Amino acid sequence: MEFLTTSEAADYLRLGERKLYELVTVGAIPCSKVTGKWLFPRHELDLWVLSGLARPNGMITAEPPPIVGGSQDDLLEWALRESGSGLASLTEGTARGVDRLLRGEVIAAAVHFHSPAIPDDSADDANVAAVRTMPGLHDAVLVGVVRREQGLLVAPGNPKQLNSLADVLASRAKMAVRQPGAGAQMLLEALLTRAGASPKELRRLEPPCLTGPDLATAIRSGKADCGIAARAAAKSAGLDFVPLLFENFDLLMRQRSYFQPPMQALIGFLREKRLKQRATELSGYDPATSGLIRFAA
Repeated sequence: MEFLTTSEAADYLRLGERKLYELVTVGAIPCSKVTGKWLFPRHELDLWVLSGLARPNGMITAEPPPIVGGSQDDLLEWALRESGSGLASLTEGTARGVDRLLRGEVIAAAVHFHSPAIPDDSADDANVAAVRTMPGLHDAVLVGVVRREQGLLVAPGNPKQLNSLADVLASRAKMAVRQPGAGAQMLLEALLTRAGASPKELRRLEPPCLTGPDLATAIRSGKADCGIAARAAAKSAGLDFVPLLFENFDLLMRQRSYFQPPMQALIGFLREKRLKQRATELSGYDPATSGLIRFAA
């Protein structure tokens, strides 16, 4: 992230330094004081300017409802409650969340994309790469929620000794899957492609599970032998967990939504110590990206 000094920020915004200091004094502009000097994140300044953009009559876009769509996550749901943001959640998977965001039906979508074209060692950029190519999101902002661990959920004791996707295929274990467009399903499909295998080779539990906790319940009840979900879902259900990789779990929104009070309340909370403590309690989370802008169009 690029930071500007006071004089650089004033030039960038075409304001006098005195006016800039007035905005700083009343807390009206994004900035941070480091060793006695004010610094201004350039991405945040861009969003601040765009948040006040005036539009002619007939071009005013209705504000989306205070709902976060997209993927389910235990830590995010806790943060929505504890932050006092007033934001509700609608968990239908990554792709459906993005669809609702494009239609203006949610203020943000929780996303985690995967693609066979992006290897595991480039997983940091999977969400950014997906957002860059989305039509209709020229004003996208991607805010980090957390990095989280995804893996195989298996019964306690791992009775079938399933330690990889190859073991699942070889043993013909019954696998609980997610609906098309869910991030965990994208991950499964990417892993199958990299292994040179077809989804038809899986012995699948039908119908698909709509959330990670639903998938964990299917395994806990014996309806399935395994499935892909976050470590937190395994811990909550008392299941064993075979780690596969860490992924970025982010909030996707439009620039005008970033500065809305409910979203600012949530983003501010993501940076707090309480969030980091809760992440440790739930397990399988790395809060290094929590509350940070990871991409801005």
